[in-house]
Amino acid sequence: MMKTMTKKQKKMILRLSVSAVFLIGGIVTEGIHPADWILFIVSYLAAGYDIPLKALRNIRNGQVFDENFLMTVATAGAIGVGELEEAVAVMLFYQVGELFSDYAVNRSRKSITELMDINPDYANVLRGGKEEQVEPDEVEIGEVILIKPGEKVPLDGIVVKGSSSLDTKALTGESVPVEVTEGKDVVSGSINLNGVLEVQVTKLFDDSTVAKILELVENASSRKARAENFITRFARVYTPIVVILALILALAPPVLLRQPWSVWVYRACSFLVVSCPCALVISVPLSFFGGLGAASKQGILVKGSNYLEAMGTLDTVVFDKTGTLTTGKFQVTEVETAGSCTREELLELAAYGEYRSNHPIALSVKEAFEREAGGRRLLGDRILSVEEIAGHGMHVKLGSIRGAAEAGSAGTGAAEVISVGTESQETGSGEPGGRELYIGNEKLMERQGIQVPVRDDGLGTALYVADRKEYLGRIVISDTVREDVPETLGLLRREGVRNLVMLTGDKESVGKAVGERLGLDKVFGGLLPGDKVQKVESFLSDKAADRTLAFVGDGINDAPVLARADVGIAMGGIGSDAAVEAADVVIMNDEPSKIVDGIRIARKTVAIVRQNILFAIGVKVLVLLLVACGMASMWAAVFGDVGVSVLAILNAVRTLSYKRVSRPA
Repeated sequence: MMKTMTKKQKKMILRLSVSAVFLIGGIVTEGIHPADWILFIVSYLAAGYDIPLKALRNIRNGQVFDENFLMTVATAGAIGVGELEEAVAVMLFYQVGELFSDYAVNRSRKSITELMDINPDYANVLRGGKEEQVEPDEVEIGEVILIKPGEKVPLDGIVVKGSSSLDTKALTGESVPVEVTEGKDVVSGSINLNGVLEVQVTKLFDDSTVAKILELVENASSRKARAENFITRFARVYTPIVVILALILALAPPVLLRQPWSVWVYRACSFLVVSCPCALVISVPLSFFGGLGAASKQGILVKGSNYLEAMGTLDTVVFDKTGTLTTGKFQVTEVETAGSCTREELLELAAYGEYRSNHPIALSVKEAFEREAGGRRLLGDRILSVEEIAGHGMHVKLGSIRGAAEAGSAGTGAAEVISVGTESQETGSGEPGGRELYIGNEKLMERQGIQVPVRDDGLGTALYVADRKEYLGRIVISDTVREDVPETLGLLRREGVRNLVMLTGDKESVGKAVGERLGLDKVFGGLLPGDKVQKVESFLSDKAADRTLAFVGDGINDAPVLARADVGIAMGGIGSDAAVEAADVVIMNDEPSKIVDGIRIARKTVAIVRQNILFAIGVKVLVLLLVACGMASMWAAVFGDVGVSVLAILNAVRTLSYKRVSRPA
């Protein structure tokens, strides 16, 4: 425990130890030696000499009624009526409680400070063939940095040389290292575990992932939950009231009823001790800070305790489709040939048609061909012309493979056209010769007068291929549902989320197919970003006032609707600046199940906050009444203050512990 304490905390332990020794000495010599009061005074000063000084400083700054003022007045009053032993005990135990709370706060901040450790200290930049160590903000876009084993990745970039494993636990909460090779993206804040990497910088430090995350964490404490704001307002009103009540308690009975001054001043001092709002002022923010820390350990960054509190009352969760419920990575899931065309030939022709496109569907077709072709590559020289037919597909003319190969070997950069006509010509190798292809949707086939079998492909998009008037077959490309989405939706219903909705810009039929497969309550397709905002606003107007709505999106094209929801949740924020900027909650990887973790952490945090509020107020009111009636001493007042504070803080620390929801097998 001592190893984890700060220098200031260790110094306080020494002070309190000295105070305890002199207090014991004073108790032992009390009534035996006339100078026993000196031991009590030394004990008092050792424990709390700084409390009156803080009270005076705060009064000069206009802050009169705080815990320092209450402790100073209470202990001074006890000394004034001759209760030295109890005055010292009050100050000693108060400082013990403060030490404990300070230690608890530091413990609760540990997960946040660990996250803050992602901040890189330097970058090794390669300039003029030499390695130079500079500040990360001195590196420009396009420069190459060297990252050695054990070093933090200082800037976002692309690996241009080397391979390694990266520890991204501080960013995503995942303990499994991420493998990176040439051409892969790396994000700042992760730790290089083994190999040496050369990375070309793609973002300045101020725009990097680590800078955005650090800014988010630093600003989180400024957005307070309703419970925190309530405690702030409560303490502002409560403390002056109890001071006035204590003053009445000290003056009224002696003046009006001629009661002994010492008795009622003593009771008033006890009243002030127990009335100190430390238990609430410390434990409530500590609970929310612990909740934010527990969430960050799971790779869930929450921009403020107000959003954490809102997560606990989710009634409706609205999802974007692509990149959220689905991976956004298209794959060829079906190849249907017609006539004499083979599966590999159909994929090859479609790949030629999509050769110059970087659209996700085009990439998936080319990847499928590469898997089927067994190392055989597409020859760009075969492509004679490409015409894009808007909303329909592609019209592509191909030369023969032999012509392309000969032209390539001759170094001319162009193929000799052997055949481009109405009929396909096969080369001597049995591979397709000249072609005139139409590749696209059923509308393109209809336009060309080609009869094709049209049917609903559910999650997929059908790509039809024809050579002039001859139908060759079709390829179905599908966006796959994320692995843990079905389990996540079931867990959300178990957590009391009543409405699960999907909004997508994709066509209605595809959206409904996904919705039916996943068991969503409502699905709306063909929506632009503005349409999504209107839908969310209609949901907001229908929900109960004490319930909240969350929108879950990728944070790139959903910024307007993320901002409009009660809680905007961005998926995969580890690589998206827009996610960090637009959302209230950022899930740092692509696991939707972490939404359930966020809800559970939020509900646990709010439950602990309510427990502390009810417990602290209940005990304090009871002890205040007992003290005012003369049925409790200052020792009971010490428990009502320090004891309640310690118990409330111990309860608040529980927010740091959280068990991750089970993952899909």
